[in-house]
Amino acid sequence: MANPVLTPKAFESAGVATTGDVMTKENTANAIATLFGVFGIASFFGWTLAKQNGVVAVFPGWLIIAVIAAIGIAIVTNFRREQAMPLGLAYAVAKGMFIGGFSHAMNVRYNGIALQALLATSAVFAVMWVLWRTGTIKVTERFKSVVMAATMGVMVMYLISFVASFFVSVSFLSSPSPLGILMSVAIAGLAAFNLLLDFDMIEKGIAYRAPGHMAWFSAFGLLVTVAWLYLEILRLLAKLNRR
Repeated sequence: MANPVLTPKAFESAGVATTGDVMTKENTANAIATLFGVFGIASFFGWTLAKQNGVVAVFPGWLIIAVIAAIGIAIVTNFRREQAMPLGLAYAVAKGMFIGGFSHAMNVRYNGIALQALLATSAVFAVMWVLWRTGTIKVTERFKSVVMAATMGVMVMYLISFVASFFVSVSFLSSPSPLGILMSVAIAGLAAFNLLLDFDMIEKGIAYRAPGHMAWFSAFGLLVTVAWLYLEILRLLAKLNRR
């Protein structure tokens, strides 16, 4: 799922904190570390709870519950930003459980794919942070508009394909064909570009002295993007393995 969370509108509606708790580098870093830590622990438990039948991957039913819960929590958090800390923690648990279980099932089918996806995601995150920090890629208003429009387009495509899958076969998204692989590369690249927007929004939120709860909301938004990036890379690697 794409990331519609860290947008200029989100910070504009939060306003500026003239007194009291404000968003700082320290509390934002602490929020990011906490959410990603909880996400990692939940992923580990999701991995250990997933089952397998010999060499056949088994996708447990609770994966559906976990991903539906994660989506629901994400939607609520986007409207209740002042509750971003408890909701973000709940999201980290639900999404972590889903990704852990799903990764285990995929790893049974394609041995080593989960570690490859994790390393690739970490590498992409580091590269995008360096490109943003050094100003190699500048996050201009035009850049934001293009990335956000493309992200919304992907969200709409996923929604349409999900609904259409109940009536017809929608195989090009999961197909290991050149088109399917190209789609995965493009979507993973878009997720990576969303990281640049997240970094920029977090920096601006700190500079504009956004309310303190926006530190947790920013950490939540960054986790949404990283989880999306990981899943897209995992899907891409699965397609490449199927070839």
